[in-house]
Amino acid sequence: MMLKALFSAARDMTPDQARAFMASRREDQYTLLDVRQTGEYERAHIPGARLIPLPELSSRFGELDPLKPVIAY
Repeated sequence: MMLKALFSAARDMTPDQARAFMASRREDQYTLLDVRQTGEYERAHIPGARLIPLPELSSRFGELDPLKPVIAY
């Protein structure tokens, strides 16, 4: 299954746009998804980010709330 089929249409955000989006909502109103590898996440990540490495995303997609917007990085 192609990963793009799992997501609805999305737009790219600049870092400033992502910060503004997150600042205007409570953390429980969106999912901040880190798709890097575990070691990268452990070295540094954005507070509140949830780790699902990109190679695992298609098998773990059900862990995400389909009603919340997702910001993936």
